[in-house]
Amino acid sequence: MKAVQLGKYHAAPELVHVADPEINSPLDVIVRIGGAGVCRTDLHIIEGQWADKSNVDLPYTIGHENAGWVQAVGSAVTNVAVGDAVILHPLVTCGLCRACRFGDDVHCVNSSFPGIDTDGGYAEYLKTTARSAIRLDDSLQPADVAALADAGLTAYHAVAKAARVLRPGDKALVIGAGGLGHIGVQVLRALSSAEMIVVDRNADALALAEQLGADHTVLADGDQIEAVRELTGGSGAEAVIDFVGEGGAIEDGVASLRRNGSYYVIGYGGALHVPTIDIISTEINFIGNLVGSYNDLAELMVLAAQGKVTLHTSTYALSDFAKALDDLDRGEVRGRAILVP
Repeated sequence: MKAVQLGKYHAAPELVHVADPEINSPLDVIVRIGGAGVCRTDLHIIEGQWADKSNVDLPYTIGHENAGWVQAVGSAVTNVAVGDAVILHPLVTCGLCRACRFGDDVHCVNSSFPGIDTDGGYAEYLKTTARSAIRLDDSLQPADVAALADAGLTAYHAVAKAARVLRPGDKALVIGAGGLGHIGVQVLRALSSAEMIVVDRNADALALAEQLGADHTVLADGDQIEAVRELTGGSGAEAVIDFVGEGGAIEDGVASLRRNGSYYVIGYGGALHVPTIDIISTEINFIGNLVGSYNDLAELMVLAAQGKVTLHTSTYALSDFAKALDDLDRGEVRGRAILVP
Protein backbone atom coordinates (compact mmCIF):
# COMPACT_ATOMS: atom_id res chain seq x y z
CA MET A 1 0.00 0.00 0.00
CA LYS A 2 0.98 3.65 -0.30
CA ALA A 3 2.01 5.44 2.90
CA VAL A 4 3.63 8.74 3.86
CA GLN A 5 6.61 7.91 6.05
CA LEU A 6 9.06 10.03 8.01
CA GLY A 7 12.56 8.67 7.45
CA LYS A 8 14.45 11.16 9.60
CA TYR A 9 13.69 14.26 11.60
CA HIS A 10 14.09 17.73 10.05
CA ALA A 11 13.55 16.20 6.61
CA ALA A 12 10.49 15.95 4.38
CA PRO A 13 8.38 12.77 4.64
CA GLU A 14 8.14 10.60 1.53
CA LEU A 15 5.35 8.67 -0.18
CA VAL A 16 6.50 5.04 -0.29
CA HIS A 17 5.12 1.53 -0.72
CA VAL A 18 4.90 -0.64 2.41
CA ALA A 19 3.26 -3.95 3.25
CA ASP A 20 -0.48 -3.98 3.89
CA PRO A 21 -1.39 -4.46 7.58
CA GLU A 22 -2.65 -7.90 8.58
CA ILE A 23 -4.99 -9.25 11.24
CA ASN A 24 -2.95 -11.05 13.91
CA SER A 25 -5.06 -10.61 17.04
CA PRO A 26 -8.75 -11.36 17.77
CA LEU A 27 -9.53 -7.68 18.46
CA ASP A 28 -7.66 -6.23 15.49
CA VAL A 29 -9.49 -3.99 13.04
CA ILE A 30 -8.06 -2.92 9.70
CA VAL A 31 -9.54 0.28 8.28
CA ARG A 32 -9.42 1.52 4.71
CA ILE A 33 -8.66 5.19 5.24
CA GLY A 34 -11.28 7.59 3.93
CA GLY A 35 -9.77 10.69 5.49
CA ALA A 36 -6.67 11.54 7.50
CA GLY A 37 -6.42 14.90 9.20
CA VAL A 38 -3.30 17.01 8.74
CA CYS A 39 -2.43 18.41 12.16
CA ARG A 40 0.11 20.94 13.38
CA THR A 41 1.43 18.18 15.60
CA ASP A 42 2.56 16.46 12.39
CA LEU A 43 4.75 19.50 11.70
CA HIS A 44 6.14 19.29 15.23
CA ILE A 45 6.87 15.58 14.72
CA ILE A 46 8.79 16.31 11.52
CA GLU A 47 10.72 19.02 13.40
CA GLY A 48 11.73 16.45 16.02
CA GLN A 49 9.81 17.96 18.92
CA TRP A 50 8.24 14.58 19.76
CA ALA A 51 11.37 12.47 19.29
CA ASP A 52 12.16 12.09 23.00
CA LYS A 53 8.51 11.64 23.97
CA SER A 54 7.47 9.08 21.38
CA ASN A 55 10.76 7.12 21.05
CA VAL A 56 9.39 5.80 17.76
CA ASP A 57 11.67 3.90 15.40
CA LEU A 58 12.07 5.63 12.04
CA PRO A 59 10.89 5.29 9.35
CA TYR A 60 7.21 5.18 10.24
CA THR A 61 3.88 6.39 8.89
CA ILE A 62 2.55 9.61 10.39
CA GLY A 63 -1.11 10.68 10.75
CA HIS A 64 -3.19 10.46 13.93
CA GLU A 65 -6.65 11.78 12.88
CA ASN A 66 -8.25 8.92 11.02
CA ALA A 67 -11.59 7.69 9.73
CA GLY A 68 -12.62 5.27 7.02
CA TRP A 69 -14.32 1.94 6.38
CA VAL A 70 -13.71 -1.37 8.11
CA GLN A 71 -11.74 -3.63 5.78
CA ALA A 72 -11.17 -6.66 8.04
CA VAL A 73 -11.76 -7.66 11.66
CA GLY A 74 -10.40 -10.19 14.12
CA SER A 75 -12.45 -13.11 15.36
CA ALA A 76 -13.53 -11.40 18.61
CA VAL A 77 -14.69 -8.08 17.15
CA THR A 78 -18.42 -7.50 17.67
CA ASN A 79 -18.90 -3.71 17.72
CA VAL A 80 -18.11 -3.07 14.05
CA ALA A 81 -18.32 -5.13 10.86
CA VAL A 82 -16.66 -5.10 7.46
CA GLY A 83 -17.98 -2.17 5.44
CA ASP A 84 -18.93 0.01 8.42
CA ALA A 85 -17.87 3.65 8.32
CA VAL A 86 -15.89 4.40 11.46
CA ILE A 87 -13.90 7.09 13.19
CA LEU A 88 -10.92 5.95 15.22
CA HIS A 89 -10.05 7.03 18.72
CA PRO A 90 -6.40 8.08 18.39
CA LEU A 91 -5.12 5.66 21.04
CA VAL A 92 -4.96 1.89 20.97
CA THR A 93 -5.63 0.92 24.59
CA CYS A 94 -5.50 -2.22 26.69
CA GLY A 95 -8.86 -2.07 28.49
CA LEU A 96 -7.36 -3.72 31.57
CA CYS A 97 -5.37 -1.06 33.45
CA ARG A 98 -6.83 1.15 36.18
CA ALA A 99 -7.21 4.15 33.85
CA CYS A 100 -9.07 2.10 31.24
CA ARG A 101 -11.34 0.62 33.92
CA PHE A 102 -12.26 4.18 34.92
CA GLY A 103 -13.06 5.09 31.31
CA ASP A 104 -10.00 7.37 31.32
CA ASP A 105 -8.40 5.44 28.49
CA VAL A 106 -6.41 8.42 27.25
CA HIS A 107 -4.12 7.69 30.21
CA CYS A 108 -3.88 3.95 29.54
CA VAL A 109 -0.49 2.72 30.78
CA ASN A 110 -0.21 0.17 27.95
CA SER A 111 -1.35 2.31 25.02
CA SER A 112 0.09 3.00 21.61
CA PHE A 113 -0.66 6.09 19.53
CA PRO A 114 -0.84 5.51 15.75
CA GLY A 115 0.83 8.39 13.99
CA ILE A 116 2.84 9.32 17.09
CA ASP A 117 4.66 6.20 18.32
CA THR A 118 3.53 3.63 15.75
CA ASP A 119 2.32 3.62 12.15
CA GLY A 120 -0.53 6.05 11.50
CA GLY A 121 -3.08 6.94 8.86
CA TYR A 122 -1.31 8.88 6.11
CA ALA A 123 -1.81 5.67 4.17
CA GLU A 124 -4.35 3.53 2.38
CA TYR A 125 -4.92 1.25 5.37
CA LEU A 126 -4.42 1.39 9.14
CA LYS A 127 -4.51 -1.33 11.76
CA THR A 128 -6.12 -0.53 15.11
CA THR A 129 -8.38 -2.43 17.53
CA ALA A 130 -12.07 -2.78 18.26
CA ARG A 131 -11.58 -0.60 21.35
CA SER A 132 -10.72 2.37 19.11
CA ALA A 133 -13.42 2.07 16.44
CA ILE A 134 -16.66 4.05 16.67
CA ARG A 135 -19.30 3.39 14.04
CA LEU A 136 -20.42 6.57 12.31
CA ASP A 137 -24.01 7.64 11.94
CA ASP A 138 -25.23 7.09 8.40
CA SER A 139 -25.38 10.86 7.89
CA LEU A 140 -21.60 11.22 8.35
CA GLN A 141 -18.76 10.53 5.92
CA PRO A 142 -15.20 9.67 7.05
CA ALA A 143 -13.47 12.54 5.23
CA ASP A 144 -15.88 15.04 6.76
CA VAL A 145 -15.18 14.00 10.37
CA ALA A 146 -11.64 12.57 10.33
CA ALA A 147 -10.06 15.56 12.07
CA LEU A 148 -12.58 15.25 14.89
CA ALA A 149 -10.61 12.14 15.93
CA ASP A 150 -7.92 14.35 17.46
CA ALA A 151 -8.49 18.07 16.89
CA GLY A 152 -12.19 17.75 17.62
CA LEU A 153 -11.65 15.31 20.45
CA THR A 154 -9.04 17.54 22.06
CA ALA A 155 -11.33 20.55 21.76
CA TYR A 156 -14.28 18.58 23.14
CA HIS A 157 -12.23 17.20 26.04
CA ALA A 158 -11.15 20.67 27.18
CA VAL A 159 -14.41 22.49 26.54
CA ALA A 160 -16.45 19.78 28.27
CA LYS A 161 -14.31 20.27 31.38
CA ALA A 162 -15.01 24.00 31.31
CA ALA A 163 -18.70 23.50 30.59
CA ARG A 164 -19.12 21.39 33.74
CA VAL A 165 -18.23 24.38 35.93
CA LEU A 166 -19.47 27.32 33.87
CA ARG A 167 -22.81 28.75 34.98
CA PRO A 168 -25.34 30.94 33.17
CA GLY A 169 -24.02 34.48 33.17
CA ASP A 170 -20.37 33.41 33.35
CA LYS A 171 -17.90 34.58 30.72
CA ALA A 172 -15.75 32.17 28.72
CA LEU A 173 -12.83 33.44 26.66
CA VAL A 174 -11.72 31.33 23.68
CA ILE A 175 -8.27 32.18 22.33
CA GLY A 176 -7.84 31.07 18.73
CA ALA A 177 -10.61 30.25 16.25
CA GLY A 178 -8.59 28.25 13.75
CA GLY A 179 -8.39 24.49 13.21
CA LEU A 180 -9.05 23.53 16.83
CA GLY A 181 -10.69 26.73 17.97
CA HIS A 182 -13.55 26.71 15.47
CA ILE A 183 -14.47 23.26 16.78
CA GLY A 184 -14.18 24.44 20.38
CA VAL A 185 -16.52 27.35 19.70
CA GLN A 186 -19.19 24.96 18.45
CA VAL A 187 -18.76 22.56 21.35
CA LEU A 188 -18.94 25.37 23.89
CA ARG A 189 -22.10 26.70 22.26
CA ALA A 190 -23.64 23.22 22.34
CA LEU A 191 -22.71 22.45 25.97
CA SER A 192 -22.87 25.79 27.80
CA SER A 193 -24.93 28.96 28.05
CA ALA A 194 -21.90 30.98 29.17
CA GLU A 195 -21.27 34.25 27.35
CA MET A 196 -18.55 33.47 24.79
CA ILE A 197 -15.78 35.85 23.77
CA VAL A 198 -13.42 34.77 20.98
CA VAL A 199 -10.05 36.39 20.32
CA ASP A 200 -7.99 35.83 17.18
CA ARG A 201 -5.57 37.81 15.06
CA ASN A 202 -7.35 36.71 11.88
CA ALA A 203 -10.50 38.62 10.93
CA ASP A 204 -11.81 35.77 8.79
CA ALA A 205 -11.48 33.34 11.70
CA LEU A 206 -13.44 35.74 13.88
CA ALA A 207 -16.17 36.04 11.26
CA LEU A 208 -16.46 32.25 11.24
CA ALA A 209 -16.54 32.15 15.05
CA GLU A 210 -19.42 34.62 15.03
CA GLN A 211 -21.31 32.44 12.57
CA LEU A 212 -20.72 29.44 14.84
CA GLY A 213 -22.15 31.06 17.95
CA ALA A 214 -19.65 33.42 19.55
CA ASP A 215 -21.34 36.25 21.46
CA HIS A 216 -18.40 38.63 21.03
CA THR A 217 -15.30 38.62 18.82
CA VAL A 218 -12.11 40.57 19.49
CA LEU A 219 -9.31 41.14 16.98
CA ALA A 220 -5.89 40.61 18.55
CA ASP A 221 -4.46 43.93 17.41
CA GLY A 222 -2.64 44.93 20.60
CA ASP A 223 -5.68 46.12 22.54
CA GLN A 224 -7.28 42.71 23.07
CA ILE A 225 -6.69 42.53 26.83
CA GLU A 226 -8.45 45.86 27.37
CA ALA A 227 -11.30 44.77 25.10
CA VAL A 228 -11.80 41.53 27.02
CA ARG A 229 -11.65 43.36 30.33
CA GLU A 230 -14.37 45.72 29.13
CA LEU A 231 -16.56 42.82 27.97
CA THR A 232 -16.17 41.13 31.36
CA GLY A 233 -16.93 44.20 33.44
CA GLY A 234 -13.31 44.58 34.46
CA SER A 235 -13.21 41.23 36.27
CA GLY A 236 -11.96 38.87 33.58
CA ALA A 237 -13.39 35.57 32.39
CA GLU A 238 -14.32 32.62 34.57
CA ALA A 239 -12.76 30.31 31.98
CA VAL A 240 -10.02 30.92 29.43
CA ILE A 241 -9.74 28.19 26.80
CA ASP A 242 -6.45 28.63 24.96
CA PHE A 243 -6.13 26.86 21.61
CA VAL A 244 -2.92 28.73 20.72
CA GLY A 245 -0.48 28.37 23.63
CA GLU A 246 2.31 30.49 22.16
CA GLY A 247 3.10 33.85 20.59
CA GLY A 248 1.72 35.98 23.42
CA ALA A 249 -1.54 34.06 23.81
CA ILE A 250 -0.54 32.74 27.24
CA GLU A 251 0.23 36.18 28.61
CA ASP A 252 -3.03 37.55 27.19
CA GLY A 253 -4.97 34.63 28.64
CA VAL A 254 -3.56 34.94 32.14
CA ALA A 255 -4.21 38.70 32.10
CA SER A 256 -7.82 38.02 31.06
CA LEU A 257 -8.56 35.51 33.82
CA ARG A 258 -10.73 36.52 36.77
CA ARG A 259 -10.11 35.55 40.40
CA ASN A 260 -10.76 31.84 40.98
CA GLY A 261 -10.92 31.36 37.23
CA SER A 262 -9.56 28.40 35.29
CA TYR A 263 -7.15 28.45 32.38
CA TYR A 264 -7.48 25.48 30.02
CA VAL A 265 -4.27 24.87 28.07
CA ILE A 266 -4.71 23.11 24.72
CA GLY A 267 -2.32 24.79 22.28
CA TYR A 268 1.37 24.45 23.03
CA GLY A 269 4.75 25.73 22.01
CA GLY A 270 5.17 28.54 24.54
CA ALA A 271 5.95 28.53 28.25
CA LEU A 272 3.87 29.47 31.27
CA HIS A 273 5.57 31.90 33.66
CA VAL A 274 3.33 32.92 36.54
CA PRO A 275 4.60 33.90 40.01
CA THR A 276 3.29 31.43 42.55
CA ILE A 277 2.08 34.27 44.76
CA ASP A 278 -0.23 35.35 41.91
CA ILE A 279 -1.65 31.83 41.73
CA ILE A 280 -2.38 31.48 45.43
CA SER A 281 -3.56 35.05 46.02
CA THR A 282 -6.21 34.78 43.30
CA GLU A 283 -6.77 30.99 43.44
CA ILE A 284 -6.51 30.62 39.68
CA ASN A 285 -6.20 27.18 38.14
CA PHE A 286 -4.18 25.86 35.21
CA ILE A 287 -5.54 22.73 33.56
CA GLY A 288 -3.71 20.74 30.88
CA ASN A 289 -5.55 18.94 28.09
CA LEU A 290 -4.33 16.27 25.70
CA VAL A 291 -6.90 14.19 23.85
CA GLY A 292 -10.17 12.89 25.21
CA SER A 293 -11.45 9.43 25.98
CA TYR A 294 -13.33 7.01 23.75
CA ASN A 295 -16.54 8.16 25.46
CA ASP A 296 -15.64 11.79 24.72
CA LEU A 297 -15.31 10.93 21.03
CA ALA A 298 -18.58 9.00 21.03
CA GLU A 299 -20.34 12.03 22.55
CA LEU A 300 -18.72 14.33 20.00
CA MET A 301 -20.04 12.10 17.21
CA VAL A 302 -23.54 12.59 18.59
CA LEU A 303 -23.09 16.37 18.28
CA ALA A 304 -21.73 15.89 14.75
CA ALA A 305 -24.70 13.74 13.74
CA GLN A 306 -27.03 16.39 15.17
CA GLY A 307 -25.33 19.05 13.06
CA LYS A 308 -24.13 20.97 16.13
CA VAL A 309 -20.44 20.46 15.32
CA THR A 310 -19.20 20.61 11.74
CA LEU A 311 -15.70 20.75 10.32
CA HIS A 312 -14.56 23.29 7.79
CA THR A 313 -12.13 21.30 5.66
CA SER A 314 -9.82 21.46 2.67
CA THR A 315 -9.17 18.10 1.02
CA TYR A 316 -5.94 16.94 -0.63
CA ALA A 317 -5.03 13.70 -2.37
CA LEU A 318 -2.64 11.50 -0.40
CA SER A 319 -0.01 12.18 -3.07
CA ASP A 320 -0.36 15.92 -2.33
CA PHE A 321 0.58 15.50 1.34
CA ALA A 322 3.56 17.86 0.99
CA LYS A 323 1.35 20.69 -0.22
CA ALA A 324 -1.09 20.07 2.63
CA LEU A 325 1.74 20.27 5.17
CA ASP A 326 3.18 23.38 3.53
CA ASP A 327 -0.22 25.09 3.38
CA LEU A 328 -0.75 24.32 7.06
CA ASP A 329 2.69 25.63 7.98
CA ARG A 330 2.01 28.88 6.11
CA GLY A 331 -1.37 29.35 7.77
CA GLU A 332 -3.24 28.96 4.49
CA VAL A 333 -5.62 26.19 5.59
CA ARG A 334 -9.09 27.32 6.61
CA GLY A 335 -10.34 24.87 9.20
CA ARG A 336 -8.63 21.47 8.79
CA ALA A 337 -6.70 19.87 5.93
CA ILE A 338 -7.73 16.29 5.10
CA LEU A 339 -5.78 13.73 3.06
CA VAL A 340 -7.95 11.40 1.02
CA PRO A 341 -6.22 8.29 -0.43
